Amino acid sequence: MITATEVSWRYGANPVIDGVSVTARPGRVLGLIGPNGSGKTTLLRLLHGALRSGGAGRSGGAGAGRVVVDGDELTGLPSREVARRLAVVVQEAGGADTALTVAELVLLGRGPHLSTFQRTSRADHEIVARCLARVGAAHLGARAFAGLSGGERQRVLIARALAQQATHLLLDEPTNHLDIRYQHEVLQLVRDLGTCSIVVLHDLNLAARYCDDLVLLGDGQVAAAGSTDEVLDPAVLEPVYGIGIRRLDLDGAIHLLFRPHEVTQERTAA
Repeated sequence: MITATEVSWRYGANPVIDGVSVTARPGRVLGLIGPNGSGKTTLLRLLHGALRSGGAGRSGGAGAGRVVVDGDELTGLPSREVARRLAVVVQEAGGADTALTVAELVLLGRGPHLSTFQRTSRADHEIVARCLARVGAAHLGARAFAGLSGGERQRVLIARALAQQATHLLLDEPTNHLDIRYQHEVLQLVRDLGTCSIVVLHDLNLAARYCDDLVLLGDGQVAAAGSTDEVLDPAVLEPVYGIGIRRLDLDGAIHLLFRPHEVTQERTAA
């Protein structure tokens, strides 16, 4: 479980996240949703410690609040222990200029489980092979990571996070650069892991299908939080997104349709 209490982050006098509290529960997928600039990625970075909620950061910002992972304060955990508990896939992961092969890059995910001078074992390499297969990238193992397409790189980075075998998985827009098939396959994979997972998503229909709980952010604050069914209510979403939304519940699934307010108003006038 990950619990954040009254976390904030600001640059100078400008708050990016302001007094946000969230809870990600074991075995469930928590989605962070909201418009561009609402603070989703900043909140995720606070939750995995890239930004320190309890003090100043190297980027010039300053934070406040507490993040607790399975009962332990995140700021008090050694970095190796953090890596055993939290696996992270971020948009700015880079690696485009690395000379590593795909298999070598995914093998880095085994690092938190090795002592300082311990070499990887056959079991580690078998874990890498399984993780690549789970994201549909088994055929890429010998390829240079730098030569992959954006979508292929994304799948490989998710495989590296899986190889880490952490108890929590945090992903920032994991469906970026992926075609429709792999968007669904990757998010279904996250659901099937059964870990405590937190996912930043822009696509509300993907959030509807694969998230158990949602936190809706607006201007750095929580506009709504609860089950997917509760949060994906047009009356809740429309003021935050500034667009007309119609919800359809078909075959037990939520589908959202979007209508710009200008179009709605023109049709009403007509």
